[in-house]
Amino acid sequence: MKKFNQIAEFGKRLMSMDDMENVLELISEEAKSLVDAERCSIFIVDYEDKILWTKLSDGIGRIVIGLDSGVVGMTYKTKKPQIVNNPYEDEHFLPNIDKKSGYTTKNMITVPIFDSKRNVMGIMQLLNKKRFDFGNEDLELLTFFANYVSGSLELVILSEK
Repeated sequence: MKKFNQIAEFGKRLMSMDDMENVLELISEEAKSLVDAERCSIFIVDYEDKILWTKLSDGIGRIVIGLDSGVVGMTYKTKKPQIVNNPYEDEHFLPNIDKKSGYTTKNMITVPIFDSKRNVMGIMQLLNKKRFDFGNEDLELLTFFANYVSGSLELVILSEK
């Protein structure tokens, strides 16, 4: 119950923001706090250019990948969350991003963020849960959270266009 109260408090702060960068940063910080992860990136779907991109990514600059690239691309394609607790053994994992950033991904969870028409507009990717691996409790919490932030994110994306 404590986590849901935390999300409600977060909602009050989110409603007062209208700038995409601030909204993405707030969502990212809250998601990390909810599941005790080291990093969070929010990939935005660009249907026109057929890419997924981040405005900011913990630790490294902007990331741009194809719609079907990596675990994030798999999440986009299947419209289903992914838990990958052994990323270097997963065929969809993109180790070159780790190489470029000097970061080592130990585990990850990705959750689609749907717009009001139930299209995937974004994907939340969290890396390196501090204790243990990601599990079903994290999945339930982040799925709820993704649904909770989807309206605000959709409004910010529309206002940026």
